[in-house]
Amino acid sequence: MLLESIGIAEGETEQLEQRRRNSTTQLFDTLNRVWLGGASNGNSYSAPEPPPPIEGTYVCFGSNYTTDDVLPTLEEQGVRQLYPKGPNIDFKKELRSLNRELQLHILELADVLVERPSQYARRVEEISLIFKNLHHLLNSLRPHQARATLIHILELQIQRRKQAVEDIKRRREEARKLLKESIATLDGN
Repeated sequence: MLLESIGIAEGETEQLEQRRRNSTTQLFDTLNRVWLGGASNGNSYSAPEPPPPIEGTYVCFGSNYTTDDVLPTLEEQGVRQLYPKGPNIDFKKELRSLNRELQLHILELADVLVERPSQYARRVEEISLIFKNLHHLLNSLRPHQARATLIHILELQIQRRKQAVEDIKRRREEARKLLKESIATLDGN
């Protein structure tokens, strides 16, 4: 009655329902082909292949980045290097030396601020140079730190697994003893 009042006969409702089902099925088939790659590889439930890894430089939020994780030298950054160049640097010795030099320059800065306040800028620049050198030396140690951290994590995992194996062996022996006692009790009856 309601359908007739809006101009749709009873036979037409079945046709409308069939069209709705067909359009819904077509929509899901299209989504399956587009999003899941169902039509291209024959598997209707597979995800698309991930994009290849980025190599070289790329732009993210308007800034250029590179996938090469190389620490630039102080010279490349336009900073004078205060410690010796070369692959065989004694990091401990150089860090201590720069730390002492930093303490000395901070004391000199305090003296300059008291006696000649107009000459403080040069001392601040020297302190900034020392901090940049310290920072660069510490960043040079990051790969060693990462390696040592990874070794420590792996050693902890090995230790935990050995403890788990020992715990399983101990519980197995307890279960065997309990089983033998149970069998002996049953045989004794």
